[in-house]
Amino acid sequence: MKTVILDGYTTNPGDLSWEWLSQFGEYKVYDYTNPEEILERARGYEIVITNKTPLNADTLSKLDSVRYIGLLSTGYNIVDIEKASEMGVPVVNIPTYSTAAVTQLTFALLFELTNHVGIHDASVHSGEWSSNRNFCYWKTPLVEVSSKTFGIIGYGKIGSSVAGAAKAFGMEVLAYTPHPPADTANSLVDFVGLDELLSRSDVISLHCPLTKATEKMVNNDFLSKMKKTAYLINTSRGGVIDEAALADALNRGMIAGAGVDVLSTEPPKLNNPLLACENCIITPHIAWAGFETRKRLMAICEDNIKSFFNGKIKNAVNYSLLK
Repeated sequence: MKTVILDGYTTNPGDLSWEWLSQFGEYKVYDYTNPEEILERARGYEIVITNKTPLNADTLSKLDSVRYIGLLSTGYNIVDIEKASEMGVPVVNIPTYSTAAVTQLTFALLFELTNHVGIHDASVHSGEWSSNRNFCYWKTPLVEVSSKTFGIIGYGKIGSSVAGAAKAFGMEVLAYTPHPPADTANSLVDFVGLDELLSRSDVISLHCPLTKATEKMVNNDFLSKMKKTAYLINTSRGGVIDEAALADALNRGMIAGAGVDVLSTEPPKLNNPLLACENCIITPHIAWAGFETRKRLMAICEDNIKSFFNGKIKNAVNYSLLK
């Protein structure tokens, strides 16, 4: 079979190898693919792999050769699932590869908000410590997280991992999910309603998928129910936040700060309101980007394709629709 990767650069900017694809036949890897180039580049390939290059219904209908669509991500909203299923094409994602990495960045964002390491490092390098008469100083208020309440919205594998880390830092953990576990007697967390989580939490961390129900879930009403001293962390999907509402809340001091790794449009437009607002830390969607994490992603991608070659379908997000 022939394999094409439409946007391989972010997964492998050169520190990993695509050579494992040769075991499945001829392959071609593009760093980036513009929308107008998709058809030309994907036509004639049985295996089409994408990360963020969209495969809509119209595009898929013109790809007569495609037999398998592989994602270099967990999210799959860039593929028209219904059309792929109608064509009998499995759409296969990469689950659970980034749990540890996303947990790590969740707390990196939180600790930057509470300890402001970057600001203090810049101050020391500018000579401020050397000229200070005291052995120590701080540029911002510093916040200890122990004994604070950590609220998690979405309690899958990542949410559960974040809960364990929060517990290790001595935090009380609350969680909201539409479908809490049946048995919560020995749970690390207390499952509560959304309004209770918003009113009690000192930190709220989003770990839910982007769906019609969660799109712009973080809106004016949501933010008005948070503590004025609370922090909001988002390492899930940018679209779950109404960015204008969050920027307004931050600029008006309705909440203490926010740390986000994802935005509604990536790369962001220069007029995105969060880029200029106060007390907002933004990283460029890097939670998944560590070398070890990307290496694990590629290993799962290889295993997914091997399974397909062996007549099995593994990690297909549309598996039930193919039956």
